[in-house]
Amino acid sequence: MNEAKIARINELYHKSKAEGLTEAEKQEQADLRREYIESVKMNLRGQLNNISIQNPDGTITNLGEKYGKKGN
Repeated sequence: MNEAKIARINELYHKSKAEGLTEAEKQEQADLRREYIESVKMNLRGQLNNISIQNPDGTITNLGEKYGKKGN
């Protein structure tokens, strides 16, 4: 998700509070929000898949490999 799309989400939000949105703008807002949420989920999943923990016995377990890299 790029900065222009995030700016458009904010622009539509402010317009909805000030004067309301047309049906086309409401649909655009919903689509952009859905895309933003998916982007956040993918980024979080990518970060979580790269976490490794050290076990008490000294071995290292990569949680992404152990639990699967779902969604990537």
